[in-house]
Amino acid sequence: MVSIAQRPRAADRSQLSRTPAPHRLCRPLLRVAALFSAMALAACEPSGLSVGGPQTGPVIDPAQPLQVALLVPGGSGDPNYDYMARSMSNAARMAVADAQGARIDLRIYDSGDDAALAVQRANQAVAEGAKIIVGPLHAESANAVGTAVAGRVNVLSFSNNADIAGGNLFVLGNTFGNTADRLVSYGVSQGLSRFLLVHENDVAGQIGGAAIETAIARNRATLVGKSAHGPTRAEMDAIAPTVARAAAANQAQAIFLTGNNQAVLPEIAAALAEAGLSSRSIQLMGLTRWDVPASRAALPQLQNGWFAIPDLGRMAQFNSRYRAAYGETPHEFATLAYDAVSALAAQLRAGRRNAVTTAGLTQGAGFAGIQGTFRLMPDGSNQRQLSVATLRGGQLVVLDPARGSFRGAGF
Repeated sequence: MVSIAQRPRAADRSQLSRTPAPHRLCRPLLRVAALFSAMALAACEPSGLSVGGPQTGPVIDPAQPLQVALLVPGGSGDPNYDYMARSMSNAARMAVADAQGARIDLRIYDSGDDAALAVQRANQAVAEGAKIIVGPLHAESANAVGTAVAGRVNVLSFSNNADIAGGNLFVLGNTFGNTADRLVSYGVSQGLSRFLLVHENDVAGQIGGAAIETAIARNRATLVGKSAHGPTRAEMDAIAPTVARAAAANQAQAIFLTGNNQAVLPEIAAALAEAGLSSRSIQLMGLTRWDVPASRAALPQLQNGWFAIPDLGRMAQFNSRYRAAYGETPHEFATLAYDAVSALAAQLRAGRRNAVTTAGLTQGAGFAGIQGTFRLMPDGSNQRQLSVATLRGGQLVVLDPARGSFRGAGF
């Protein structure tokens, strides 16, 4: 996940994109961070190619070094962006070192936090021989870069905004759609079929809510009502009785919360609990991780709620290995850079001449990622295998582990 526009703050990941490019619908979307680990330090070997849609990207000789351009948000003068850029660059270098015989010619370009500069760097990279671009960070910048290099190379952006995806532009970040579908499908498997939606009334909450509605419909469940609220506790307290009445009147079995802003989730869950709605009486679930920050884990209103998590064990291994090599903890987006380069290395090891074409990138088996197995879809979005988790007595409990692979092509 990585769609940002404003300068990121240390405790707030909900950064939004700004401006659409002419050929894509580019609505803003929250960035939901994605991470990857390092025990399976090689991507899955691909098997079987998917086709469909316009084909982009050059055919290569997999026996020769593959020139990969990495666009990172360095050079802006913002310390947080510089930290991100350093983490992404180091993680990509780790993936090159772990390539197990595949040869990657990694070239790193600072693109700051500006779409125009990102386009300039992308054009420079292609002119210098890049066969694929990894990055940039912002949804707006990624959209602009995708447009600038369309018809020449594919772009594996760090965004989680599926609205910008398509053509030669892919998003690597975990999307709201992935999380919503995982939780709704698990709920349906547990006998839940009637869902209430409670979302923030900002842009990110509306987009998250739309992803939840889509997941409910896809899994043949029923949306029995929805409510929107503002960011203050007073606004949440005001809608909680309405939600309680709707739950009773419509025989709701679950309430799906967006809870995007860090401060919102504990407050909306507390407001609902005071109205008689907790996971003891109705299943609560949410788009964001309920165990982060760690101080949340013991909150009584969050106990027994459902949320999705990546492969925490592999993430911890990656972080440990990174700290040993570079003396600091990596930014969470570092794993996206590792994943992208590692996936390309897997393609080279498999001898794929179409390693960086649309068909090669969207092969059905997917790749092993630090946060779990993932695959790129022909529409530019992605699918990620996630676990369903809960909190019990302040402790994280995995209810349903992520699958290690995808079942067939599945498109």
